[in-house]
Amino acid sequence: MQQYQEGVVEAPFGDLSTYVSTAPQLGAPARFPALKFYSSLLAGPVLWLCRKAAKGLCDDSAWVHASLRVTELIERVGCPVSIEGMENISATRGPCVFVANHMSTLETFMLPGIIRPHRAVTFVVKKSLVSLPVFGAVMRSRDPIVVGRTNPREDLTAVLEGGVERLKKGISIIVFPQSTRTPDFDPQHFNTIGVKLARKAGVPVVPLALKTDAWGTGKKLKELGPIKSGLPVRYKFAAPMDIHGNGREEQAFICDFISSHLARWRKEDGVNA
Repeated sequence: MQQYQEGVVEAPFGDLSTYVSTAPQLGAPARFPALKFYSSLLAGPVLWLCRKAAKGLCDDSAWVHASLRVTELIERVGCPVSIEGMENISATRGPCVFVANHMSTLETFMLPGIIRPHRAVTFVVKKSLVSLPVFGAVMRSRDPIVVGRTNPREDLTAVLEGGVERLKKGISIIVFPQSTRTPDFDPQHFNTIGVKLARKAGVPVVPLALKTDAWGTGKKLKELGPIKSGLPVRYKFAAPMDIHGNGREEQAFICDFISSHLARWRKEDGVNA
């Protein structure tokens, strides 16, 4: 684990276009992977970051440091990480909108460490996340776009207005157009909010396909699902796309990009069933 340096944003992936976990980074398949992972997660990067936020010190360097520690933890329980297309993160001169499927809590923890070393970024998040007693301070420090998930019209207004404001400041936005985390991908339930934001702001979209079901969804508490040791964690960034006309072609491309990669990864890796 790299020692934290105040104000320094770590960039372990450097200029790599692809990152794949190597044997020294991977732990042996754990007998009780969920116990090992969650105990290390909560007592490690989560607690550390919450303490930083409580002191008003949860800046980009702290956010990225904690994010990278989560990547290390998932590797230590035997889940190899693969990140492809990282050259596309910084392929635009200005900010962009990352449009991705939303499979688990893992991508919320990992994406800051992947994207922020290249460009400033924040999320569109549910109101409940910024209202949490302790972790809410972390989320608020990131200046996210907050939506209620109960009124689609109000959410669209919040994303378009808040998104354009941040994009004008040079801050890219990560959008999960699905209403909830799910291991399945249905284009019919993948709305166009990311494409609409990019079109309104005049910035490109970067499609992102991800498979993070190594961290499963819990039956009673969604955030504490089963951890499947040995199941790969995958990310693939596509090249930036400008939005033309009504954006239907770009939306169709994003859906096809995600669907095709998920189908291939499921065939190669299996699922957390």
